[in-house]
Amino acid sequence: MKVLVIGKGGREHALVWKIARSPRVERIWVAPGSPGIAGLAECLDIRVDTSLSQPEKLAHEIARLRDWALAEGIDLTVVGPEDCLAAGLADVFRAAGLRVFGPSAAAARLESDKAFAKDLMARIGVPTAAHRTFADSGAALAYLQQTGAPIVVKATGLAAGKGAIVAHTLAAAEQAVRQILDEKAFGAAGAQVVIEEFMTGEEASLFCVTDGECIATLVTAQDHKAAYDGDQGPNTGGMGAYAPAPVMTPELIRQAEETIVKPVLREMQRLGTPFQGVLYCGLMVNAAGPRVVEFNCRFGDPEAQVVLPLLATDFVDLALAACDGGLGQMAVRNASGAAACVVMASGGYPGTYETGKPIRGLDALNGRPQVVAFHAGTARRDGELVTAGGRVLGITAFDADIKAAVWQAYDAVMQVSFDGAHFRRDIAHRALARHGA
Repeated sequence: MKVLVIGKGGREHALVWKIARSPRVERIWVAPGSPGIAGLAECLDIRVDTSLSQPEKLAHEIARLRDWALAEGIDLTVVGPEDCLAAGLADVFRAAGLRVFGPSAAAARLESDKAFAKDLMARIGVPTAAHRTFADSGAALAYLQQTGAPIVVKATGLAAGKGAIVAHTLAAAEQAVRQILDEKAFGAAGAQVVIEEFMTGEEASLFCVTDGECIATLVTAQDHKAAYDGDQGPNTGGMGAYAPAPVMTPELIRQAEETIVKPVLREMQRLGTPFQGVLYCGLMVNAAGPRVVEFNCRFGDPEAQVVLPLLATDFVDLALAACDGGLGQMAVRNASGAAACVVMASGGYPGTYETGKPIRGLDALNGRPQVVAFHAGTARRDGELVTAGGRVLGITAFDADIKAAVWQAYDAVMQVSFDGAHFRRDIAHRALARHGA
């Protein structure tokens, strides 16, 4: 088989790493890829993400990639990032007869339009936080005076994982509303805000591969969004993750499938926009059970870096079954053990940071089969590997249990360096506390 993967970050590196292990796969291309991915696949100089600020330019590049895939005879396309899904890449590819793992633009609204997702959940009774949606800052600020804080303010559109602001004071909530609606901090993604109840509990990530009707549930994970230890500091795209998440017991997983995943998929079918691909459910878990924080229409990053290493079933088989409607005949197998990913970020991230810093020590990880350095933001300049983003590397390890996986991951992190490197030192602290470690 010939496989095309779309994207360039740590999530896409993890996808390529997993796909390359399939005996069905003969050749892999990635658009645009990264230096880390280049060791496993051929990189194409085609970008189909929102770095192309003009919609017509993005549409042109999607069509260009479609034409290339047709000419090359690509058997399966796996889409990593959400922005090109929201722009309709899957629709364009399917219309050309290409098999693509990822939802249509209409189905991707579960992520690209938070107001749509919240209204859908309210309509069919899916457990989530109470909410209101506003396009006018005056009305939103008046509502905040009624509710008080803590409260959550979200840009309704795609904001690279940074559009949700947890406000612990009324002043912070008002500032978030003004930043999003008046100052346009997130551009078009902030045309509206969703203001929702602050939920307490422990967060977890549930990933279900689906053909629109049947589901295959993967191992659960837990992300670490805050920049600093102890879950302090500004929100980021994710500073690390681990799997499985012990807060999600087998009973809670079944509960989430029955009260969240299956009803949402049925409603998407009823709307004429069936969801095919991987549905990410960000959950808040407390004594009342799991409630939805958000949906994503693709794998999380860095959760993919810990979920995929623990998938025992051939991922390509799962993706093909999702595309062709055959998931009902498959039984997904997750491996035993645990995985942990520590993100090494540029100093200053998620604020202002410098790039172009030489990366040292990755060669020291060669020969360690249970450790992988997934490239999130790297580049080659004058033959040297350098930093090229806020999140630079996701150092991932898998072992018999979470304590061993975390130890391996941090041992590997200490072998790698670049100027200003920042990483959290408490990844998986909740799981370790449960195990008394």
